[in-house]
Amino acid sequence: MNISCHFIPDDDYLTDGTLDTPIDWITGMKDIRLKDIPSFVRTTDPNDIMFDFVGEEAQNCLKAPAIIFNTFDEFEQEALQAVTSKFNFPNIYTIGPLPLLGRHFPESQAEALNSSLWKPDSKVFEWLDSRKPESVVYVNYGSVTTMTGTHFQEFAWGLANSKQPFLWIVRPDVVKGESAMLPEELLEEIKDRGLIISWCAQDQVLEHPAVGSFLTHCGWNSTVETICAGVPVICWPFFGDQQTNCHYSCMKWGIGMEIDHDVKRDEVAQLVREMMGGEKGKKMRMKAKEWKKIAQEATDVGGSSYVNFDKFIKEALHFQD
Repeated sequence: MNISCHFIPDDDYLTDGTLDTPIDWITGMKDIRLKDIPSFVRTTDPNDIMFDFVGEEAQNCLKAPAIIFNTFDEFEQEALQAVTSKFNFPNIYTIGPLPLLGRHFPESQAEALNSSLWKPDSKVFEWLDSRKPESVVYVNYGSVTTMTGTHFQEFAWGLANSKQPFLWIVRPDVVKGESAMLPEELLEEIKDRGLIISWCAQDQVLEHPAVGSFLTHCGWNSTVETICAGVPVICWPFFGDQQTNCHYSCMKWGIGMEIDHDVKRDEVAQLVREMMGGEKGKKMRMKAKEWKKIAQEATDVGGSSYVNFDKFIKEALHFQD
């Protein structure tokens, strides 16, 4: 199969609005802009390693006996239909969200599937228990995302200036080439309403009734987990598929607001206040809960993802009861 490669300039090089240009040549993805394309496709380097790797893996998928997706039919219907019609591939199984599908497994087996790369801090739940329902902003950029020291400080002051209670996961390596240190005056400002720790059990935190929004890098695992919990998102994408997930959260699924890549404290404060106390935030919280209900129905016994998982076991793995 012939593949036409489009090398799109990275946003580090463009500040003239080019990245806001609409594109219409990707089947199954309407109303997107150049900036919404994954960073490993939006590249200026024809020898980019990640671009080549993703292309090779896409070709390998077409040779596989089956393909499984950690999603559910209603969530990405347009894209899934495009994949099945474009490649005429019969054995595609949508079996997500996996965290919800996992509730059908014995608890001991589900715990064995934990993929956390860091040791979680258990004291977080005692702190959350002391907070009002839907009052806390949960902040986590994932396990590999890094940022500049300037962006880290701007973001920190924006979070502090929002005056909202927050739980912030700050990994030791989150700042490029520097330690993630915060000034004493900021720590004094947030001491009664902010908790900063190095890691947590994210799925359990998102399920806690005190959490009202999730400020995220928009990795797919985080996106799926916030849907399972019914929590809206404030999006700050960095690389990979995060820009695409951000676009869908904000423009398609109705659960998100986006922070500009060149983050400024005033914008962070304004978005956090709007999400936690504004009308837009209220509507997004309701929409997130609607998606949670649909995801639960998909993974219920007899639901589309539950049925697809059963078919995958029997058809692709040839396992019979």
